[in-house]
Amino acid sequence: MALSARLEMRQSQSLVMTPQLMQAIKLLQLSNMDLATYVEQELERNPLLERNDEGSDSAEAGEAPEVPDGGSVVAETAEWFESEGAPSPERVSNVLDTDLGNVYPDDSGTERANEHVGAMAGSDWASVGRGGGGEDYNLESFVAGEISLADHLLEQLAVSIVDPAKRLIGRDLIDQVDEAGYLRADLPAVAERLGTSLAAVQEVVAVLQTFEPTGVCALNLAECLALQLAEKNRLDPAMRTLLDHLDLLARRDLAHLRRLCDVDDEDLGDMIREIVALDPKPGLVFGSTQVQTVVPDVLVQAAADGGWLVELNSDTLPRVLVNQAYYAKVAASASDSEKAYLGDCFQSANWLTKSLDQRAKTILKVATEIVRQQDAFLAKGVAHLRPLNLRMIADAIGMHESTVSRVTSNKYMATSRGIFELKYFFTSSIASAEGGDAHSAEAVRHRIRQMIDAETAADVLSDDTIVKLLRDDGIDIARRTVAKYREAMRIPSSVQRRRLKLMGS
Repeated sequence: MALSARLEMRQSQSLVMTPQLMQAIKLLQLSNMDLATYVEQELERNPLLERNDEGSDSAEAGEAPEVPDGGSVVAETAEWFESEGAPSPERVSNVLDTDLGNVYPDDSGTERANEHVGAMAGSDWASVGRGGGGEDYNLESFVAGEISLADHLLEQLAVSIVDPAKRLIGRDLIDQVDEAGYLRADLPAVAERLGTSLAAVQEVVAVLQTFEPTGVCALNLAECLALQLAEKNRLDPAMRTLLDHLDLLARRDLAHLRRLCDVDDEDLGDMIREIVALDPKPGLVFGSTQVQTVVPDVLVQAAADGGWLVELNSDTLPRVLVNQAYYAKVAASASDSEKAYLGDCFQSANWLTKSLDQRAKTILKVATEIVRQQDAFLAKGVAHLRPLNLRMIADAIGMHESTVSRVTSNKYMATSRGIFELKYFFTSSIASAEGGDAHSAEAVRHRIRQMIDAETAADVLSDDTIVKLLRDDGIDIARRTVAKYREAMRIPSSVQRRRLKLMGS
């Protein structure tokens, strides 16, 4: 059979991940803070994108914003000055030796302006900051910075150690103190690296351990707690023995601890309560990590008809538009290469605005369906949370599961019961003992916690007892599942809870 070459035409369909589609998918899974950062970068990169401030009707219409001339600016400023009783523009111009519409084109002009502004101190204006209008002016430089743990320790080092050699050792050791306040250093290695003796390094460490906050610069947890107990004059031999065997306390082997410390149950309970009251991470008082407040993407409020009003949080939605007037004006006189660049910018800007609009609609659509599915939770509480998965939402709104997964990532909903991540509403189901509706795993965990919180020292519930009580309530659950949920909530076993309750009573 002879082989021959020939041409054939075939028609087929395939899904291609274009850059625009990849951008839309990326925007969908971003949190509101990450989205704001991304949009700011696009505003800096694309000259055709503009921020759509509230109240700018001309910008919404796609027209270039009207810029008033210098005369209108001066007139409006004069009207404001007269209404406020402040110096008139004529008085300001006389002091500055120029009119308000003038812009200094070079640095020397800016310096002259600052000199004239400085000469106005003590006049009718209360005060004018030096360089207030210059490029080097930085308002943040006047804001008091938060002192760090290292700075706090260095200040104490400067007044505690006079010897320059020991002060150098102290600086090196402070650099190796972590944010919790522990000294993470190999002392023999430090001595060898600095060319000094181990005794000198240990002497400096002893001085550092006297600094505030108490317990800082400790080499381990036991030493940190010992420093705090010593300050309270509570570091007796029994307490030292307890600190040497913290592993037994972690395992709650109280019988072994009682024998080692040679104390009775009451004294051991008092010692444990003292240790629990100490601070195991004293350095976190000076933590510089900024805690970001969760800003909800969706707001849910009770409607007048008994339903729920679901709306997007407008504060988290970026407002951008495409300046078509500027594009038409520049493209009319641009070269071929410039037109190609402007075309790419115009296409990118249009796609970004459409992607942002589609993202907002998709989030609202998914959130509305979640609210519809979890109506009982919003009305009655977590005990009525229904089992829910991504497929149920995807089938209800006609989307793919992956899309729903991206929408619910890093998105939050504000309800009358608090702020919840959208993924919180998706929980696995536990079968009903009577063949009825399934129960949400989160609702079952909540029920277990309620039962344990209500128990007394004389009636501590075992896992088997919890299983029996849940089955009486119509929840078919295995003992190992109860143990798994209890451990996930960091609740001790029934034996450990009984010991702790007896010591606390």
